Amino acid sequence: MSKDNYVDGLFIKDGRLINDRPDGMTGIQRAASMKRAVDNDRKINRIAEGIQIAEGRKGILKQLKY
Repeated sequence: MSKDNYVDGLFIKDGRLINDRPDGMTGIQRAASMKRAVDNDRKINRIAEGIQIAEGRKGILKQLKY
């Protein structure tokens, strides 16, 4: 592929214009992806915290019984 055929990720091959650009994300897509990641992290943290509380209560109940 010669340099004169390649312009901003586009080049001509066999008389056809080929798009070799990477897939881009719009700002809205990027923001939605970040929001989804934050929501997922919060959900995971809530579940982990609930498990910790449950384990602590189990330990306390075992101590009270014996």
